[in-house]
Amino acid sequence: MSHSTTRRHILKAGAAAALAAVMPAAFAKGEWPDKFIKMVVAFPAGGPTDTAARIVAQKLSEKLGQQVIIENKPGASGSIGTASFIKSPADGYNLSMFGMPALLAPLMYKTNAYDVKKDFTSVATVYVLPMAIVINPAVVPGVESLPDLIRFAKASKTPLSYTSSGTGSFGHLAMEQLKDLGHFDMLHVPYRGSAPAVADLLGGQVGIMFADVVAALPHIRAGKLKAIALSSPNARTLLPNVKTVSDQGFPGFDFDSWGGLIAPLDTPQPIVDRLAKETREIIANDKELQQKLVTAGAIASFQDGKQMQARLNKDYDRWSAIVKAKGISAN
Repeated sequence: MSHSTTRRHILKAGAAAALAAVMPAAFAKGEWPDKFIKMVVAFPAGGPTDTAARIVAQKLSEKLGQQVIIENKPGASGSIGTASFIKSPADGYNLSMFGMPALLAPLMYKTNAYDVKKDFTSVATVYVLPMAIVINPAVVPGVESLPDLIRFAKASKTPLSYTSSGTGSFGHLAMEQLKDLGHFDMLHVPYRGSAPAVADLLGGQVGIMFADVVAALPHIRAGKLKAIALSSPNARTLLPNVKTVSDQGFPGFDFDSWGGLIAPLDTPQPIVDRLAKETREIIANDKELQQKLVTAGAIASFQDGKQMQARLNKDYDRWSAIVKAKGISAN
């Protein structure tokens, strides 16, 4: 063997050793995935983000041939679990189902420990969670539409009360924006979660809520509550006979809560791409998943990681402007 040939072999061997040293453990040890994957949900079990996560985790388990296990880490509107999650190993075995309260939390809490624009990798959106303005007809009688509600609020001798799933929630911020646009006033009565807010809406302690459809839908279908306006056309899939806010005099007022998969920064791109690919396929083609999400009040909706990050950035900027203008804080 010539000196030059020997030198080439040495160089190749050195390059291979260097490559092996920097290869992610997920690939160096074998084909990914070769063990279970943990999916953190930074919200309580039974909520909309948790429900969607469990539906998707089951389908991803089937696609990947490894169990995707849910771990709930609730608290502070998703900020506790998310702040913990972003420190997880970037080895392809850690995921989180990111819900919109965790996007809003950095705006609400002075002690927030993450930046939604740069502290994790967006993988794919999974669902949209339409919202609706819902009323208890016994508390606000005669209200059939958003213009009716605005007239009722303006004519009321004392301010009407509306509720939401919490200070700084989508329902809270959306109603505050709508109040400015419609030049009417209502008093916000925050609750800690959709379930107790809907319970008091049913009980008549408060008459109005900008609610996640997932929380209100069973009671709307039972005739106990009435939806008078939808947050976006997406909600027509669930409530086809209700007009949107935009259709009722507020063009451009269009938004949904939504959720998607995130991974720690520096998760190997081939793994992120594989996860996005499998997610796209089940969102597009798995009729059982689509129906389970609809039953839960959500709608299957895929965007890739770049689209998801752009959406996060846009939503963060939109809602932070309202938070700052209104001086809203959870502290």
